[in-house]
Amino acid sequence: MRNDYGGQPHELSQEEVSRIIGPNTVYVREVDAEELKGLGVIPIDAPIPKKQKFFALHASDGRRVAVLDNRDMAFSAAREHELEPVSVH
Repeated sequence: MRNDYGGQPHELSQEEVSRIIGPNTVYVREVDAEELKGLGVIPIDAPIPKKQKFFALHASDGRRVAVLDNRDMAFSAAREHELEPVSVH
């Protein structure tokens, strides 16, 4: 195996991570309503309780592919679509 980096540590690109992890892995990450409002995923004036939790599924290249309001459902949805969910903190 050839080492193109001279043995020096380097930060992996999204493309390298996707190739290593695999195309069927999704990351499940907790996000709050304010973050989702800031991204335009939900309307800014949506009446969502402050303590409401959401769980975003991200492809290995970082793209957000879904947002659910229940962690177990996020994992189930991933598996139903033949994806392997991994929790990220």
